[in-house]
Amino acid sequence: MPAPRPPARRPAHPRPERPLAPGVEVRVHAARVLDAVVHRGRSLKSELAPVLPRLADPRDRALLEAVVFAALRGRHRYEAALRGWLARPPGAGDGSLVALLLAGCAQLDALQLPAHAALDATVEAARALGRPHQAGLVNALLRRAQREGFPAADPAAAWPQWLRKKVEAAWPQHAAAVFAASAHAAPLWLRVNRRLAGREAYRARLQEAGIAASIDPRLADGLRLDEPVPVAALPGFEEGLVAVQDGSAQQAADALAPEPGARVLDACAAPGGKAAHLLERDPTLELLALDVDPRRLARVEDTLRRGGLLGERVQLRPVDATTPALWWDGFTFDAILLDAPCSATGVVRRQPDILLHRRPEDIESLVAAQARLLDAVWPLLRPGGILLYATCSILPEENAGQVEAFLARTPDAAAVPLPEAFGHAAGPGRQRLTGEDGMDGFFYARLRKSE
Repeated sequence: MPAPRPPARRPAHPRPERPLAPGVEVRVHAARVLDAVVHRGRSLKSELAPVLPRLADPRDRALLEAVVFAALRGRHRYEAALRGWLARPPGAGDGSLVALLLAGCAQLDALQLPAHAALDATVEAARALGRPHQAGLVNALLRRAQREGFPAADPAAAWPQWLRKKVEAAWPQHAAAVFAASAHAAPLWLRVNRRLAGREAYRARLQEAGIAASIDPRLADGLRLDEPVPVAALPGFEEGLVAVQDGSAQQAADALAPEPGARVLDACAAPGGKAAHLLERDPTLELLALDVDPRRLARVEDTLRRGGLLGERVQLRPVDATTPALWWDGFTFDAILLDAPCSATGVVRRQPDILLHRRPEDIESLVAAQARLLDAVWPLLRPGGILLYATCSILPEENAGQVEAFLARTPDAAAVPLPEAFGHAAGPGRQRLTGEDGMDGFFYARLRKSE
């Protein structure tokens, strides 16, 4: 389905909108967010961030997120059906109409919402979006979707061809499973703050609240919820008892495993989950967390503050890790965590707009940035120290290939093998693929500096 061009600019002083019924308001927001993401190249995260606080009811916020994510995950199926049902392609200014139809399809298909509620609210949203003349079309198309359902589709079709070929070449025996897993919502993984609660004790609190959780033997602090709940429903969330963090990301603390009281650098720290996990395990760590974006570093501060982890031995600096001459105090680190910026191809199910926005040239740029980071922070590691290189990518050029190239040009670096619990053997490291063990795609390589 061709992407509609952006609609004409609205008048400078539009008439004030009448208050909308809550269900209609959610659908209007969903259409506007999807229009921006699908047709104007905007980030899903950046579009949702200012919209969610406008919804007072947490159930409405949860519904908005569910609709938008489901619409993006199923977009290739829904657009294929709509192409067959529409008498003519959408017009140049029909971006919000297409987006609203995607939202409607997701409600009926992926979310299985009651048809009468989904249809009525979505049709009314068409009027609220200034499209009363198309409300009948929305009603007719969604009723057809209700009757006929949607055609089966290969999940790989959602991936741009160039990226699909990369995954298939890298993981020929696993690519189909990666594509399938990426098309579905992930389970909700929790990390229990062991400073404040034991995992079994917290699991019992969840059960008392009617929330079922399971344990994965690979994770010392993790719990898995196959039926996600709003974070507000998690006992003690605001008090820092528990955090949301995928199981793969939780394993970074195990892979780095700094010595008690070690001096640790988290070179790309945002949003702060891995730094928090390290400090929960050992509050005596001397930790320096960096991020080049001050706004993202503020999220790290919020994460650490909620867990009660800020203290004299924890510093946060809004600096670029590749320019240590501007921030390093000259004292080496015992351990370095480099969770490098990457293509995020291992977390497509959490960030489905990646498949819309990622471009081939992005990979080359990211690989170069990762290499600069490795070369910049390695000299800051003491002899005998450990650097953990990690990404949420499943592409070898960002992972095994990146580390192999670093080892080839760095004589005092050697890979330390990681056990099978971290995924498939992948050159000097380990690779978990999307959906395996219910976790995100993630790469780990543990490097030691010779003494």
